[in-house]
Amino acid sequence: MGIDLVESGPGKAVLKMQVRPDMLNGVGWLQGGILVALADEAMALALYPMLSNGEGIATISESTSFVKGTREGIIFAEGTVLKKGRRVAFAEGEVWMENGKKVLLSRTTAAFAVTLTP
Repeated sequence: MGIDLVESGPGKAVLKMQVRPDMLNGVGWLQGGILVALADEAMALALYPMLSNGEGIATISESTSFVKGTREGIIFAEGTVLKKGRRVAFAEGEVWMENGKKVLLSRTTAAFAVTLTP
């Protein structure tokens, strides 16, 4: 999808992506699933550095509120870990674009199971 990593570290990650015409829905807006996928990836990248050896993650639940649409431009996603427990981690992701100021497009909250990898 042409996602670029801007920043990544324990508890926080920022991604950016250029909106392309093939990402638009039938009425010309960026398809909402792309906003969800970008937020999900940012949250996962924020969480991975906080995992211990032998731990992995799997999404348990995810909820997104769509605030504003876009048809073009560069969008950003920031994932932030709210809490990482032994079995469950909670995170939130925001997707926005810059238009002279930060314009929020969507907000996602998620819970991840912390799993043991074989």
